[in-house]
Amino acid sequence: MKRFDWKNTIKRNTFMLKILGLWPPADTYKLDFYSAYSFLSIVAFTCGHNFFQVINIYFVFPDVEAIVATIFVTLQEILTLLKTYYVIQNMQLLKQLIVDINEEHFQPRNLSQIEMVEPSLNFWKKTSTVFWSMSTGAIFFWATYPILDGSVQENRLPFLAWYPYDTTVSPFYEITYVYQIMSVAFLASTAVTVDTLIAALCVFIGAQCDILCDNLKHIFMEDNFNYCEREVLSCIKHHKEILKFASSCNIFFNWIVFALFFISAASIGLIMFQLTITTPLSSEFFSLVNYGIAAVVDIFIYCWFGNEVEVKSSAIPTAIFHSNWVTAPKKIKKDVMFFLMRCERPIKISALNLFYLSLETFIKVLRTSWSYFALLNQATFQK
Repeated sequence: MKRFDWKNTIKRNTFMLKILGLWPPADTYKLDFYSAYSFLSIVAFTCGHNFFQVINIYFVFPDVEAIVATIFVTLQEILTLLKTYYVIQNMQLLKQLIVDINEEHFQPRNLSQIEMVEPSLNFWKKTSTVFWSMSTGAIFFWATYPILDGSVQENRLPFLAWYPYDTTVSPFYEITYVYQIMSVAFLASTAVTVDTLIAALCVFIGAQCDILCDNLKHIFMEDNFNYCEREVLSCIKHHKEILKFASSCNIFFNWIVFALFFISAASIGLIMFQLTITTPLSSEFFSLVNYGIAAVVDIFIYCWFGNEVEVKSSAIPTAIFHSNWVTAPKKIKKDVMFFLMRCERPIKISALNLFYLSLETFIKVLRTSWSYFALLNQATFQK
């Protein structure tokens, strides 16, 4: 059977990382043209835009509405800066993970196993498309709402930020306008690409659990003692490699997930508050709606696919009992019992072992966001 190319699923992600300067030809950055391009683009669009928006918070303090209008975007952009940092820091580990997914022990054995994992891959593609669509929609409405609502005549920029020059004077206004849109597009592309790549790694772990379960169910289909013993040892090795891969993935995105949950919870609450003070059905309103949905989808893909890993890995012990293990020789039964003890605990994707990626965590994040919104709304109403 032709080898299944797992890399084909994430080829768009690796292509985007190359464009964003986050995928050097070697395992690390070297003194070459690509490294120079990466440095300039990250400093100009990721760091620069964050810097100007953070400085602006000082000038608008203590105006609550002005701070909220600035900080809900700034928080997500700071999160993207952290994602960029950890991708660069763990570049060698990430590239090794991409190489490992096509190793022989991770290959499906037959067409039925390929058909078995395709629904998960297709669902990942659909959620990624929704995420990209919402992010693109938010950028589009942000780029156009000063034009559509007529505020461009007042030289209003899409985002509140401080600059060391007068942005209301031409051509500084036009240059700054284009710079803001380019920066936000760059930041959004980075965030979506990294997040969907991490989700894809979780999908891969879940798919490997499905393949392992299928292999376990068919261990004792033949009466050949040597064949059954080899299959048991092969499944034990496969499970060991899945655990190793999952552990490496967790090391890669530990801090990313940790920061994501806290920052996204606050951002969603701030976005909901901003919607209450924005003119309904305006271009700015639609940009906030798209941005809010994108933020929710962002957390959802982490929690959903992390939850899938736990659910599918917890099915491994059950798959053993679906096989005809009772007729196996005593030696093989001992190996099976040893394997059962190893896979008794399901694989859980965590953030610094403080909380796990699950649908329960997703609900908790949304509840926290609502609490932030209620607190802001109450404080503003009392004022």
